[in-house]
Amino acid sequence: MNKGRQVNIFKGVTRNILALGLVSLFTDLSSQMVFPLIPLFLTSVLGVGAFAVGIVEGAAETTASLLKGVSGYWSDKLKKRRPFVLFGYSLSSITKPLFAFAHIWSFVLFIRVVERIGKGLRTAPRDALVAESCDESVRGKAYGFHRAMDGIGSILGAVLAFLLLPILGYRNIFLLAFIPAIVGTITVLFVREKNAPVEEETKAKPVKVSFRELPVNLRLFIVVSSVFASGHFGYAFLLLRAKDIGLTDSTAILLYVLFYVVYTLCSIPSGILSDRFGRKPVLVAGYLLFAVTSLGLMFTSSIYSIIVFFVIYGIFYALIDGVQRAFVVDLAPENLRATALGTFHMAIGLVALPGGYIAGLLWDKINPEATFLYGFTLAALSTVLFVFVKDKGLS
Repeated sequence: MNKGRQVNIFKGVTRNILALGLVSLFTDLSSQMVFPLIPLFLTSVLGVGAFAVGIVEGAAETTASLLKGVSGYWSDKLKKRRPFVLFGYSLSSITKPLFAFAHIWSFVLFIRVVERIGKGLRTAPRDALVAESCDESVRGKAYGFHRAMDGIGSILGAVLAFLLLPILGYRNIFLLAFIPAIVGTITVLFVREKNAPVEEETKAKPVKVSFRELPVNLRLFIVVSSVFASGHFGYAFLLLRAKDIGLTDSTAILLYVLFYVVYTLCSIPSGILSDRFGRKPVLVAGYLLFAVTSLGLMFTSSIYSIIVFFVIYGIFYALIDGVQRAFVVDLAPENLRATALGTFHMAIGLVALPGGYIAGLLWDKINPEATFLYGFTLAALSTVLFVFVKDKGLS
């Protein structure tokens, strides 16, 4: 029985989902050779404070999120996914080496924003394509698999960054990251468009692609997830906390690798749990774990305790990352999947800039504990608000 369950863990993972997973693997291998180094590069090489880290990360995610809403809408309107996916990955690939030429933090901000434009164009159409490439009964698993492939690439990229940083330095690693980025972009050519099934009632009359057509329950979930995202300070501040208690840049990167190992291992099980027991219980568990992480980081002062919270953060991220996307698709009309996903990503991204700025300002002007208290408070609030969101019944 156990053997059979192990064999069936990838049941329902189609060739298209595998191809999209490989695209994410190579792209994130490239990205994580660069992105975990950016906060360290800004503070250690360019000599700026945590406020700049918050602005760079927040502005990047806000830019990406604005385009996620637009690209999702037009993907549904044109009934095309792959052109958005291909152009988005291509744009991100060609910008990675440009970080090597940054000597002021504003140039890092500019390149980070341009790179995130590519992410903004591809994310909603790609996530819709994942949903259209699998059966509804394994939707959570499919998203979990895709996020796990993403995580494997992140682990490999972060390990390479750790191994190569003492040898090559920041700037040469940024240049080297171009190679896996291009491999990922080429792999997009093996992805095929999938026509979403059309219900009988939609055949009788033209369907309307509009943000206003999104169901009330979906809008409520987007509001709740946005409140949570406002306080989700992200891995950049975990890395800064590691440095704050006296760890080296290399040790901080190792902790980042640990986070992604845990995230990757837990992504598929989290998706399967959401298929079996519903998305809402899994997401609430994730929110609570983030609250625990925030609370713990307020008091951590040793490498042993911060290791524990990097592990918990990895579990938390696995519980929400793919499951949120599956939940959005569950709650959305079939003809508005990319629009719904784009709106969701746009909403949580729009709060990233003010959220990142507030987190950085609290860190610089008060202390690191204030940043983590901010995250804990909004995580607790969003958990309470989640009570009002209805879960879709799953068979």
